[in-house]
Amino acid sequence: MSPGRRAWLRFRANRRGYLSLWIFSIAFLLSLGAELLSNNAPILVRYEGQWYAPQLRVYPETTFGGDFRTETDYLDPFIRERLSSGSNWALWPLNPYRFDTLNYFAPSPNPAPPSAANLLGTDDRGRDVLARLIYGFRVSVLFGLALTAIGVLVGVAAGAVQGYFAGRVDLAIQRFIEVWSAVPELYLLLILASLFQPSIWILLVILSLFGWMGLSDYVRAEFLRNRALEYVTAARALGLSDLQIIWRHVLPNSLTPVIAFLPFRMNAAIVALTSLDFLGLGVPSSTPSLGELLAQGKTNLDAWWISLGTFSVLVFTLMLLIFIGEALRDALDTRKG
Repeated sequence: MSPGRRAWLRFRANRRGYLSLWIFSIAFLLSLGAELLSNNAPILVRYEGQWYAPQLRVYPETTFGGDFRTETDYLDPFIRERLSSGSNWALWPLNPYRFDTLNYFAPSPNPAPPSAANLLGTDDRGRDVLARLIYGFRVSVLFGLALTAIGVLVGVAAGAVQGYFAGRVDLAIQRFIEVWSAVPELYLLLILASLFQPSIWILLVILSLFGWMGLSDYVRAEFLRNRALEYVTAARALGLSDLQIIWRHVLPNSLTPVIAFLPFRMNAAIVALTSLDFLGLGVPSSTPSLGELLAQGKTNLDAWWISLGTFSVLVFTLMLLIFIGEALRDALDTRKG
């Protein structure tokens, strides 16, 4: 049995981690289709014998019997009545709100508590909390994946060069890491936030500049250990170049800490984005964000549904990633049978 097969069987034996992987994967895949789950436009409309796809194309209100040539507001009671009269019908998402939809026809003032119209209530601007949680979860996970991928690529490259070549190359890069890690990351974010309009791309770049250093230390240690083994000496004797030795032989045998730390690094990336959004240094307010919802919950303490829903989604996501990380760590431990 191959080592990879044994590691997979050990991972599956950890029921908590294996189940967490399934739950997290299903939740993430569903969030990728958030527009089909939560949207203020129907998925498909059959009106007066014609087919319409409102999520793919903008239709004026006159298309459905309205008086104005502006974009149709499908939450308007008149439009909803037209779409359900006679042989007309519309296929609606499970939650008829987008993350930025303002429900002008809500029966209660904002922030409104949970009701049949808004299952998790609305925020202080009248936006549906459930919709913002769905879209905010997708933004957080995609940001975590992107930041983790960049950190892994840069960290593995730096650690591989340090560990394989050692000597002066290792010392030079190590001194650079020590100096670079002393740069105050939060101050840099504050400075750039005052110079540029906050965006998820600026956050990704800044956090990527600092997020690779922790992983490079583990990769460096693995390369320092593996470079002295006999198979590396044999590869050199066969005339393989340093790049071929690193890519074919040393790197595959040094990825254990990289794989084991992936869920924990993604966990840290999601927490970083949420914290910055909570402080107002993250994505623009128009972007759905878990941190922005937490800030709203702090401002509106009487609107308990905002904090409770956001806190539950955030904690549940982080717990799933921790369980997956623990299962991966145990699966890659060769001391376990």
